[in-house]
Amino acid sequence: MTLRLTRRQLACVTLAGVVLVPRAVNSEPSATSGDPGKPVVVLAAASLKTALDAVAAAWKTHNGKTASLVYSSSGVLAKQIEHGASADVFISADQRWMDDLEKAKLLRTGTRRTLVANKLVLIESSGPGAKIEIAKGFDLSGAAGDGKIAACALDSCPEGISAQEALEALGIFSSVEPKLVRAANIQNTLTLVSRGEAKFGIVYATDAKADPAVKIAGTFPASSHRPVAYAGALIEASANPDAADFLSYLRSQAATKIFAGQGFEIWSK
Repeated sequence: MTLRLTRRQLACVTLAGVVLVPRAVNSEPSATSGDPGKPVVVLAAASLKTALDAVAAAWKTHNGKTASLVYSSSGVLAKQIEHGASADVFISADQRWMDDLEKAKLLRTGTRRTLVANKLVLIESSGPGAKIEIAKGFDLSGAAGDGKIAACALDSCPEGISAQEALEALGIFSSVEPKLVRAANIQNTLTLVSRGEAKFGIVYATDAKADPAVKIAGTFPASSHRPVAYAGALIEASANPDAADFLSYLRSQAATKIFAGQGFEIWSK
């Protein structure tokens, strides 16, 4: 069974044949785990890294169980699942990948939950500067002057897809496109801006919060792009007895406090 791919998404699967090697968080064997020495393997959107690392550590402290976290673009991870990756939980920044996996019956029925949300923001390097009001017809190209505007690959990464949706909805994509620098990932976007190689960047609010070398110059209207909502679910092929507990812990008071502290909005709909 194969996933339905759009042209935008094809670029996101170039690593589908790469074997993922989980990075364990406090991964020594747990005496309380249903299968000692076997952590819960979590495939998660890269923009969750700082917060999810902390959540996994808190889960370990809470009950002695361990998680191994693999971060990448949601589309790359979805293709890994389609190709039989040995994993237990998937957390995506793009609901469409969750839809495709669910239709392919690769996610455990009834376990999908929307967890947190994010905002799309315009960033510039740290320093003095007035806040920018982003609205329909805003002259972003003019504001950039001779500088560039960095964004994660517009045809693959969820952040890049959201960026293009927003620019198109605001009616400014055609004027901005000649100045766009398509970065391989969010970290590269942040680096281009912090080093002054790009005047502006388009990232999620949590990415900006995690990097002191950049600041938020403005926030894109929520109506200009689809909601940036992260959903988690158990992978159907998982046999790890601790996977459901980890997924449940993501909605605990301790976990939501960590997510909120990193700038995520707790999903309550």
